[in-house]
Amino acid sequence: MKTPVIIFGAKGMGRVALDIFQSNDVTIYCFLDDDEKLHGKEISDIPVLGRTDDDGFLKYIGKKCAAFIASDDNRFRETLVDMLKKMKVMPVNAIHSTAYISELAFIGHGNMVSAGVVVSTNAKIANHCVLSSNATVDFDAELDDFVQIGSGTVINSGVKIGKRAFIGSGAVIVSGIQIGKDARIGAGSVVISDVKPGQTVFGNPAKPVS
Repeated sequence: MKTPVIIFGAKGMGRVALDIFQSNDVTIYCFLDDDEKLHGKEISDIPVLGRTDDDGFLKYIGKKCAAFIASDDNRFRETLVDMLKKMKVMPVNAIHSTAYISELAFIGHGNMVSAGVVVSTNAKIANHCVLSSNATVDFDAELDDFVQIGSGTVINSGVKIGKRAFIGSGAVIVSGIQIGKDARIGAGSVVISDVKPGQTVFGNPAKPVS
């Protein structure tokens, strides 16, 4: 991709996105962030030029620049996605050069795929998901929009994960399990049974927690 990218979010995830794009020699035009303390500063020589709703920079998106949303706050990300949709723009994917995505897998828009991630045959990654370093999504697994997968997590074959679900680092989801939307899986958990929407589970085997 030769089009410069504007990254929405200049903090932790924004810096990860910068590394991912630079691993593919993609030019970053600037960061936009709502924290005014960051305005005028540089991150690895990339300036933070304004707020995420600054029309002076938004006018370039879809014309001279592409956009990527780098925030681990799903509600905030959804707000920015809705704003871009009104502009008839979808965020681009940020896929690290060391990630492997099967040519027979499906991946939507606005996803962050970090170093060492593996997405296998016929897996489906919807839109605006975050796959942290060294996560594995096995064949026939499906992730709905805004799913977040922690580092080193293993999503086995045929697993289905609902919208906005969060899977902590190092978790293992065994084959065929269904994770409901807005569910949360604690780090290091081993999930051997379905998780209801909005439910939080933790442990080995994972059990519901309040």
